[in-house]
Amino acid sequence: MDTDEELSDSWWERVKYYARLAIERVEYGVESVKELLSTLTIDERCGVMLEFEDVDPNKFAQLVALAPDWVEWMA
Repeated sequence: MDTDEELSDSWWERVKYYARLAIERVEYGVESVKELLSTLTIDERCGVMLEFEDVDPNKFAQLVALAPDWVEWMA
C-alpha cells in the first residue's frame, strides 16, 4: 500500500518529468507549452512551472518574455 510520502514522491517525480517536457517545448513555441500544461491538473501545472523556473531560469525567462500572460494558464 502507498504511503502519503510515496504518493508525494510519485507526484513530484511526475511534475519534474512534465517540467522537463515543458522546457523542451519552449523551442517549439508558447502554444506547445500551453498545450502540455492543459493536460495537467491545476496542482501539477503550478508544480511544473515552479520546477521549470528552478531547473532552467533562462528558458523560463524566455517563456515569460514570449507569454507574459502565462499565469492565466494556471486556472
